[in-house]
Amino acid sequence: MSYDFDLFVIGAGSGGIATARRAAEYGAKVGIAEFDRLGGTCVNRGCVPKKLMVYSSNFPSLFEDAQGYGWSSVQSTLDWEKMITVVNNEVTRLNGIYQKMLDNSKVELLQGYGQFVDAHTIVVGERQVTADKVLIAVGGHPIKPNILGIEHAITSDDIFNLKEQPKRMVILGGGYIGTEFACIMNGLGTEVTQVIRGDYLLRGFDDDLRNEIHQGMTNHGIKILSNIDMIAIEKDAEGIKVTVRKDGDSEETVVVDVVSLAALGRKPNTQNLGLENTKVKLHDGAVVVDKYSRTDEENIYAVGDCTNTINLTPVAINEGRAFADTMFGGKSRTMSYENVPTAIFTNPEAATVGLTEAEAREKYGDAVKIYRSRFRPMYYTLAGKDEKTMMKLVVDEKTDKVLGAHMVGTNAAEIIQGIAIALKMGATKANFDATVGIHPSSAEEFVTMR
Repeated sequence: MSYDFDLFVIGAGSGGIATARRAAEYGAKVGIAEFDRLGGTCVNRGCVPKKLMVYSSNFPSLFEDAQGYGWSSVQSTLDWEKMITVVNNEVTRLNGIYQKMLDNSKVELLQGYGQFVDAHTIVVGERQVTADKVLIAVGGHPIKPNILGIEHAITSDDIFNLKEQPKRMVILGGGYIGTEFACIMNGLGTEVTQVIRGDYLLRGFDDDLRNEIHQGMTNHGIKILSNIDMIAIEKDAEGIKVTVRKDGDSEETVVVDVVSLAALGRKPNTQNLGLENTKVKLHDGAVVVDKYSRTDEENIYAVGDCTNTINLTPVAINEGRAFADTMFGGKSRTMSYENVPTAIFTNPEAATVGLTEAEAREKYGDAVKIYRSRFRPMYYTLAGKDEKTMMKLVVDEKTDKVLGAHMVGTNAAEIIQGIAIALKMGATKANFDATVGIHPSSAEEFVTMR
């Protein structure tokens, strides 16, 4: 049977575009559908604009630190409107680059929402196309849970469009997105209260890393309300009131300008795709796939956040390229989810790769040995600040293999990226010990811990 496309991709986020371009390199005729701006969550409402705001939020502390090194004090104020404008302008520039990449790869873009008519037929607006293979790469979106007064809250998507800087803000939830935004807004000068249901932030990460970030954020002036079992929001003449109750005890009310629900969950964008016209199965809204990203419909595949595997942009890109290599490049391969590094752009910054201590002890028991170091980096001595860096290695004593590496501190992401290569190659503690450190640097602590 003849089709309009060898591959049709629904969703032009990072994963979808990477897949489309890789398949086109192998000679496939590729089409892609997108109803929004190119680049998906990462470029438009996630990684890129968020990291630019992280950079902006760091300048006040840099101005302050400089005085310890002999520089005169700096009196500077934030022009919120300018910051938001230049951040969004950079996003627009990247949208144009993605369009050029698609054009150069001869991938046809169909502007609109893609929906299945059947397994090989997709309708985009008023146009109907057919494809031999179809890739679902529609990503996810933040959700608003069932909380009284939720209509007065915004999500993480909305924060990049705020016209004025909030003077006071509540972040609901202790996941990495909400925790990052709590630190960003605090650094920019907003009074931040973060409300979490558990004891500590960042459930699922290594406990030492969680504790270090929690303490560091508290030291920087962020108020963290933990063990909260009730939240209610209302708006009155004073502003927006957020009332919380801790473990059935007395209630506390915080009056703010903005409530952000940045970390109370995300869901795959699988609604209204016409999946009922295919054999594709969902689990809790996520597309069910095998190790080759194939769904229960033989010619339909899915990658990225819509599968709810590991919701990271580089993972979606790798999944998509593995699919394209396998299906169109004659190079059968699958995505490996072991030792995937990740960073949390909080203040202090954190990064991690491999098993947490708890995961390692569950799997290897008493064979697990922990190497840990906590110190003040040289940079902060003259700045006169008691900022700490924490580094940790999780090791299997029986094999000497390093199972996990965790860091909290300046440049954690840059350092752990290199450590991740070592773990991916199966490095042992002896390999770390045999490596000469770069002195003076924080990173050398990873090869000197005993």
